[in-house]
Amino acid sequence: MNATVNRLAIIAVVALSTWLMIAVARRLVAHRREQVLATAPPLALEHFSAATGPHHEPRDPAPIRILAFSSDDCAQCHRLQDPALARVVAARGDRVSVIRVDAPSTPDLTSRYRVLTLPTTVVLDVTGHAHAVNYGFASTQHLLDQVDDVLALVSLNETQDARFETPHRLESGRIPSSAR
Repeated sequence: MNATVNRLAIIAVVALSTWLMIAVARRLVAHRREQVLATAPPLALEHFSAATGPHHEPRDPAPIRILAFSSDDCAQCHRLQDPALARVVAARGDRVSVIRVDAPSTPDLTSRYRVLTLPTTVVLDVTGHAHAVNYGFASTQHLLDQVDDVLALVSLNETQDARFETPHRLESGRIPSSAR
C-alpha cells in the first residue's frame, strides 16, 4: 500500500510540474505576442512585394499581407504552412498576399517580430501594422479568421475616415463589439 501511495504522489508531482511548465510557456508566448503587436513599428512594405508588375515595379498592395517566416530545412513550413497559406490566398483572392521570409537570412525581421519557432506568420494591414502573430503552424481557418478581422477593420476605418470619425483599433485580434 505504501508503494502505491508513493507512486501516486510521484505521478501527481510530475503532472503538476508538467502543467506548470505548460502554463509558463503559454504565458511567455502570449507576452511576446503582445510585445510585437504593441511595439513593432509599421513595416516598410515597399521592400517586400509579394507580386510585382512589369519592370519589377510594385503593384498596388493587397489590403492584407502575411509574412510567412520559414527556412529551407523546416519541414512543417513546407508540408503544412505553405498549403494553408495557399488556401487563404485562394479563398480571399487579391485582398491577401503572402510574403515569404527566410528567417535565417533576415535576422532583423526575425528579431523585430520575436520569432520563436518556425513557421511563424504575421498578419499585416496595408500600412504594415501587425495585427496578429502566430508562432508555430496556423491553420487555414485560423488565418482566415484573422484576415477577415483585419479586412473588417480596414472597411470600418474607411467608412469612419469618410465620416471624419476616429477609427477603431483592433485589440487582441478582435474588432470591438461596439464597432460591428
